[in-house]
Amino acid sequence: MFARFKRLGPATVARVKALLFVASLLPFVRLLIGAIGSATQAWSYNLGANPLELITRSTGTWTIVFLCITLSITPLRKLTGMVWLAQLRRMFGLFVFFYVACHFTTYIWFDFFFDFAEIVADIPKRPFVTIGFAAFVLLIPLAATSNNRIIKAMGAKRWLTLHKAVYLIAVLAVVHYWWLVKRDLTQPIIYAVIVALLLGLRLWWWRKDRRQLT
Repeated sequence: MFARFKRLGPATVARVKALLFVASLLPFVRLLIGAIGSATQAWSYNLGANPLELITRSTGTWTIVFLCITLSITPLRKLTGMVWLAQLRRMFGLFVFFYVACHFTTYIWFDFFFDFAEIVADIPKRPFVTIGFAAFVLLIPLAATSNNRIIKAMGAKRWLTLHKAVYLIAVLAVVHYWWLVKRDLTQPIIYAVIVALLLGLRLWWWRKDRRQLT
């Protein structure tokens, strides 16, 4: 089934990457158009009665979605043999940071209007905010080191060790979402299962490799 997709030329991979880049921006573009519509009433499409809540939840949800996509690259590559998928991982990882930055900006701008004293007081006050802030802080060095020059300067081994923090970030993101939702836990449970499956596959492969070495 995947045979025709196992080996793609550089030009084809570049086109696929460009299409996925545009598709990854669509949720942000939709929110932007809706926010302008809500603010100006210039057209009928807007974000409803509570646009701030919708923007906050949407950017948070897309952060988790792109985390799951990023974590799925290696399992998909191993299971399908499509090695070119590895070339998409960095792009999706940066979209994780893009959407979490939008999520965090919404929080500090529209919730607190950049009153950093109030923000510092709020972070430890609400557990789901504390967990979410911790995940955001951990993502910063991963995004900052996602270019070839820094990878070369750090060395591949140290870079890989640093970027293993994405596993902890994924867990923190799910916990943040779980604690935020007060009633219907369906979506947090779905993301928790996906993250558990993706991390479980990595653990299984790691233990398998260790047994083969011994």
